[in-house]
Amino acid sequence: MKKVFLTVFALLATAVVAMAADNAPAAATTAASAASDFKTWIPLAAGFGLAISAGLGALSQAKGLSTALDGIARNPAASGKIVTPMIIGLAMIESLVIYSLVISLMLVLKL
Repeated sequence: MKKVFLTVFALLATAVVAMAADNAPAAATTAASAASDFKTWIPLAAGFGLAISAGLGALSQAKGLSTALDGIARNPAASGKIVTPMIIGLAMIESLVIYSLVISLMLVLKL
């Protein structure tokens, strides 16, 4: 799992460096074009933020669900005590993804 995250991070870092090197001659632009460049990066950043939060939210929900089901499989009599906290935990994880969606929409629609 760590290899996947490190690989994705390395690819993103390489892409950022390549884009920065591509825009190196444009470094002497005015403040108006810098603000315009800033506005073009906001939707991209919002998209990456939403994708990361949705992916990690799905992974954490899968881990929580599998752990709860393992606990129920080991002790079926405790299923009533396990299911309720599991549902609450899954709802809290999902709410974090929804908060990320709201923040992304606020950033993009503010343009």
